[in-house]
Amino acid sequence: MAKKMLEVKGLTTKYVTRFHEDVYAVDHVSLDIEEGKSLGIAGESGCGKSTLALSLMGYYFPPLHYMSGDIIVDGKNISGLDPDTVRKTVLGSDVAYIPQAAMNALNPTRKILAFIQDVIRAHDPKANKKDIKDMAIKRFEELHLPREALDKHAVELSGGMKQRVVIAVSTILSPKVLIADEPSSALDVTSQKVVIKMLREMMDKGFIKSMIFITHELPLLYNVTDDIMVMYAGQIVERGSAKEMVFDPVHPYSRGLMRSILVPEDGTRSNKLVAIPGTPPNLKRPPAGCRFAERCKYAMPSCKYNSLPIMEFGEEGRSYRCAHSVEHLREVYANEDRE
Repeated sequence: MAKKMLEVKGLTTKYVTRFHEDVYAVDHVSLDIEEGKSLGIAGESGCGKSTLALSLMGYYFPPLHYMSGDIIVDGKNISGLDPDTVRKTVLGSDVAYIPQAAMNALNPTRKILAFIQDVIRAHDPKANKKDIKDMAIKRFEELHLPREALDKHAVELSGGMKQRVVIAVSTILSPKVLIADEPSSALDVTSQKVVIKMLREMMDKGFIKSMIFITHELPLLYNVTDDIMVMYAGQIVERGSAKEMVFDPVHPYSRGLMRSILVPEDGTRSNKLVAIPGTPPNLKRPPAGCRFAERCKYAMPSCKYNSLPIMEFGEEGRSYRCAHSVEHLREVYANEDRE
């Protein structure tokens, strides 16, 4: 059995507003990733994807607060650690993070090599400048990045190159888990392909042991990740292999995500383009039952009042959260496709 790089059990985190209202943006989330594997997380804006990413790093600063659950990275539980310990022992080496619009996060007054020095010295204050530069040159060459970029400022690099440089800097310590939060969303199609190819190459070479790739476009994950997890209103509603989630989504929300965007893959080109009606619920006062019930055309009266756990079905690793049986949903979907 493959070694698990990340295990998350019942993770719950919340935001505390200035009016002292609790917003549970991550609500009893559990997941795991094996070494050499990648997991995609998809969902609409505001569903909790980025909050989950921060929570997985143990990066809690007000108004975000850790409540409960375990985050185990390569056998080490990092739940509830203080921010200073997280910065010195977790970030960069155990868990690395690529934020949204990462290319704009670089200080324009500093050279790229300076950022790499900061990352390495946060874990090894005695590291000397020559060793750091040699390490940086080797990694840039292995990733087919020009070594000249190390002596440049961010403003001297193109958008695509900045994004690739940020990825190289973030993973210089070969982390156990890389969390990439929409790393290709601000790029043109050509640059997106280069970034995605780079991430997959880093996995193949062992520079990163596992990866979480976050996006609001479920179909994008088909060519990037091994498994896909769909998140809605702070909860997981479905998980399966990338192929299963793209070609056979079971939960009504997962199916809605697939039908709300044009997908070029064979077997999906005939799908009707349909928008998901309504808006996500207010997590200050979440529904008592299924959080998707108000937007779901298959909802029964009981769905609005009865909350369900996520349940496994079929092949190993497949799960969903819905009152309807898998067989019933597939039959309904098949009838709709024939109409």
